[in-house]
Amino acid sequence: MDMVLSFWWVIVIILILIANKLVLRLFGVVMVPEDSLGVVNKKWVLLGKNKTLPDGAIIALKGEAGLQADTLAPGIHFWLWPWQYEVRLEKFITVERNQIATVEARDGKPLSGGRVLARTVDCTSFQDARAFIENGGERGPQISIIPPGTYRINTALFTVYTEDVVEIPDNMVGVVTTKDGKPLPTGEIAGKEIPGHNMYQDPETFITNGGYKGLQEQVILAGRYFLNPKFATVEQKPMTDVPIANVGVVIAYVGDEGKDVTGDTFKHGNLVSKTQKGVWIEPLDPGKYPINPYTHKVEIVPTANVVLNWATNKTEAHKLDEKLSTITVRSFDGFTFNLDVSQIIHIPRNDAPKVIARFGNMPNLVTQVLEPTIGNYFRNAAQRSDVIDFLKKRSERQSEAKASISEALVDYNVNAVDTLIGDITPPNELMKTLTDRKIAEQEKITYDTQRLAEETRKELQQAKAMADTQANVVSIERTVQINEFAAQAAIKKAEGEAKSKTINAEADATVLKIVGAAEGDKIKAVGTAEADVITLKIKSMQSSNYAAIEVSKNLAGSSNKWVPDIIAGGSSDSGGSIMNVLLGMMVHDKVIKDSVKSDVEKSDES
Repeated sequence: MDMVLSFWWVIVIILILIANKLVLRLFGVVMVPEDSLGVVNKKWVLLGKNKTLPDGAIIALKGEAGLQADTLAPGIHFWLWPWQYEVRLEKFITVERNQIATVEARDGKPLSGGRVLARTVDCTSFQDARAFIENGGERGPQISIIPPGTYRINTALFTVYTEDVVEIPDNMVGVVTTKDGKPLPTGEIAGKEIPGHNMYQDPETFITNGGYKGLQEQVILAGRYFLNPKFATVEQKPMTDVPIANVGVVIAYVGDEGKDVTGDTFKHGNLVSKTQKGVWIEPLDPGKYPINPYTHKVEIVPTANVVLNWATNKTEAHKLDEKLSTITVRSFDGFTFNLDVSQIIHIPRNDAPKVIARFGNMPNLVTQVLEPTIGNYFRNAAQRSDVIDFLKKRSERQSEAKASISEALVDYNVNAVDTLIGDITPPNELMKTLTDRKIAEQEKITYDTQRLAEETRKELQQAKAMADTQANVVSIERTVQINEFAAQAAIKKAEGEAKSKTINAEADATVLKIVGAAEGDKIKAVGTAEADVITLKIKSMQSSNYAAIEVSKNLAGSSNKWVPDIIAGGSSDSGGSIMNVLLGMMVHDKVIKDSVKSDVEKSDES
C-alpha cells in the first residue's frame, strides 16, 4: 500500500515538473516540441582538451564551446544544465509546393577556384550540419537548393531563403544568364549549350561539364523549374513567330565561324550553314521557334506580295512604308506637282537570306533601294513631259514605270510585281484652268442634254396628242371607209340604173325607130298625097300666090304678133312687096329655130 502511494506521488511530481518548464530547465531537462528542433550553444567546457574552436570556425564538431553542429530532435533531453548549455528552439523549415529554398552557410571551407557558389556536398539537404562540414562544405551561398518539403536545419550554420520556382508559360522561352562557371572566351557573347544539367536545375553538373558564366545560348521551354536564383536568372521572352506568307532569316551571333556557301555568284555578303555564326542560308518557314533573341536574330521577310505606298498619311499594316511620303516632281513646263505611287514587290523564299545578307532588314531595303529608285524614276519621267501630257498619258507612264522599275530591282533579288500611279495633284492655277474648261464642257453637255430632253418632250407631247386623237382618227377612217363603201355602192347602183336606162333607152329608141319609121311612112304617104293635092292646086293657080296663101295661113295660125298695129308711109304696092318679103324671112327663121329646139329637147330626154 505504501509503495503504491509513493508511486502516485512520483507521478504527480513529474506532472508538476512537466507543467513548469522553468523548473525542468533548472534540472537540466529540455523538452523540444514535435515541430521544432533545439539549437545548442555550449557556453564553456570544464574538462577535456577540445575546449575552444579552431581559428575561423563557428560550429563546434567535437564538443568545443560554441554553437554545436548537432541539434536536438523533438522530445525530452536531459543533462543540459542551464548554466552550461543554452538551447534555442527553432521551427522546422517548410518549403511550399511552388517554392524552393536557397542556403547560405556560415561555416565551412572558403570558396576556391574562382567559384561564386559553394560546391555541392552530401548533407541530406543541409539537415546534417556535421556531414556538411566534414565532407568539405564551403561557406557562403550554396549552389544546391532545397526542394519543397519540411526540413530540420541547423539555423546556427545555415541561413535559408525561400524563393518562387521558375515557371515559363506557353509560347514563351526562358533566357538564362548564369552567375557561375568558366569565363566566356574573348569575342563570344554567350555560352555554348552544355549537356546533362537538366535545364540548369543541376548547376554543379553544368559547371563540372565546362559551362560558362553569363548569357546562355540554350533557352528553357514552357514548364516549372527548380532553379537556384543565386546561380541563374531567367528572363522570359516570346517564342519567335514566323507568320504565314513569311519566312524568318536567322542571323546567328554565336556558333562556329561560318563559311560562305554562296560561292562567287553572290558577292554582297556571306551566307552560312545552320548552327554557324552569320546569316543562315536556309530560312525558317512559318511557325513558332524557341530562339534566344540575344544570340539569334530572326528577320521576318514577307514572301507574299508587299504593297508600299508613297503617299502621305497612308501606311500598310507591315509599317514598311510609314516613313514614305508623296513624291514631289517638276514637269517640263516648270510646274511642280505631287504624285502618289504604290509599288507592289515580291521576294522569293530562297532569295530572302540574300536580301537580309545585303541590307540587314526589310526597312533598309525600302530606304536604300526602293525609295530612291522609284522617287528618281518619277522625277525623271515628269521632267520629260508637261503636266497636261502627264495627266493624259497616265496609263502609259504607269506601264513604262513598271517595266523600268522591274528591271532595276532584279539586281537586288526583288521582283517588282506592279507599279501603280495614285492621285496626281497638279498646281492650283493649272487645276483652275482645267476645271473651268471641264465645267464649260460639262455645261455644253448639259445644254445639249436639255435640248435633247426638250425635243424628246416635244415628241412625247406630239405622240400624246396623236394618241389622244387616235380614237377620232379611227372613227373618221371608219367613216371614210363607210362613205367609200356607200359611194361604191351608189356607183354600182348608178351603173346599174345607167345600164337599166341604157337598156330602156335602147328599147325606147328601137320603139321610136320603129314608130318613126311607121310615122315616116305614114307622113310620107300623107305628104305624097298632099303633095299631089298641092300640085294640083298649084297647077290651078300661080305658085307665088300659093306660097303667099300658105304663109298667111301659117302666120294666122301662129300666136305671134307679126304685123304692127300702125304701118307708116309707103304705097300699097311697094309696101305689099316688102311686107311679103319680111313676112317670108321671119317665117323661115321661126320654122328653123323651132325645128332645132325640138331636136335638142329630144336629145336631152334621150
